[in-house]
Amino acid sequence: MALTGRTALLTLAGVLPVALAPGWGTLLGWVLVVLAAVGVDLLLAARLDEVRVQREPIGSVRLGQPTTSAVLVTNTGRRRLRGVVRDTWQPSAGARPSRQRLVVPPGERRRVVTDLRPVRRGDRRCEALAVRSLGPLGLAARQRTLPLPARLRVLPPFHSRKHLPSKLSRLRELDGRTSLRVRGQGTEFDSLRDYVIGDDVRSIDWRATARRQQVVVRTWRPERDRRVLIVLDTSRTSAARIGDEPRLDAAMDAALLLAALAARAGDRVDLLAVDRQVRARVEGASRNELLPALVDAMAPLEADLVEADWTTIVGAVRARLTQRALVVLLTTLDSAAVEEGLLPVLSQLTSRHLVLLASVTDPALAEMAGGRADAYQVYGAAAATRTLLERDAIVAELRRFGVEVVWGEPEHLPPRLADRYLELKAAGRL
Repeated sequence: MALTGRTALLTLAGVLPVALAPGWGTLLGWVLVVLAAVGVDLLLAARLDEVRVQREPIGSVRLGQPTTSAVLVTNTGRRRLRGVVRDTWQPSAGARPSRQRLVVPPGERRRVVTDLRPVRRGDRRCEALAVRSLGPLGLAARQRTLPLPARLRVLPPFHSRKHLPSKLSRLRELDGRTSLRVRGQGTEFDSLRDYVIGDDVRSIDWRATARRQQVVVRTWRPERDRRVLIVLDTSRTSAARIGDEPRLDAAMDAALLLAALAARAGDRVDLLAVDRQVRARVEGASRNELLPALVDAMAPLEADLVEADWTTIVGAVRARLTQRALVVLLTTLDSAAVEEGLLPVLSQLTSRHLVLLASVTDPALAEMAGGRADAYQVYGAAAATRTLLERDAIVAELRRFGVEVVWGEPEHLPPRLADRYLELKAAGRL
């Protein structure tokens, strides 16, 4: 049961009769009148056990985009249902309005629509629908919470999608270049040509040599449909906020742009999200299924406040790759994390695969490094400069291992990563 503001007003109205006829009898009489009115109003309110609710299916939405959640409320009783309903979505789902008035005649159905604009990625949930049935006097109401679970999956926004047309244009240019046909690499036959000193004798075509009466070798076209494995670090370093979002979200954006580009290039793209254990994986998706599968797998991911176990990560990568592939590590360039975790096991990857490390950097570091206004800023500049020098040292160390390194601010990293992929493709290194 719930009392409304009208009940309070009716109670206060008792001041008048008590003032005209002071005494405990008048006060008690007015209290009894209020209680009787509330009791009658409550009895005449529609019974909530005769109310049926049903939620319409709700799918997924990209972060920042609006959607709706609709509930069908059916009154199976003989009294008119007058009341208020509230869909109990999490605050981060951005539900508006929070409460809605409802009138449902006997035997009829009404549709209640709640507007949603989520402010966080992941699964936004609703467990129940709260219904309040008011009496005809509006003094009291029956109240009940009806179980009505729902889940709205909020997908990564994919801001870097705007760069995709220009990257695809560059990819089409690469497709037409004959410079991609590199002698002695690949398995797809390209053409025959005369032997020159330095050619691999295993590439000699003996039949063609016999026909032409001179030594002829085969040339091969590098494979265009290579394997690309994107490894998304979900450890504590990915929880750091860069601007308005975690580093993990910026890394996801870069991964989506690279995956879309590589899929259009005909490469097979897989995803592994891992810290100390595998959090999500996407394997074997076709080109048309790849992006939906990736955003669905990334949506519920959250950074776990643990150190990345690179031994486990490298083991998971090696277990999934039997041939040479491009392994893209979306992680941090933090000196401590890289030196203690990644470097000791990095050779296990670089010995068999081409490794590309991409990292989101904080633009605040460059701003701090230039501060000289007062002593506080000078100390901050010294700390920022030291961090930048440590990053440069780590980059140099990674390159000595043969690792390609790309870094940039959240809005710059996705196109830079895509550009480096195209450069590797153009050089025939994939």
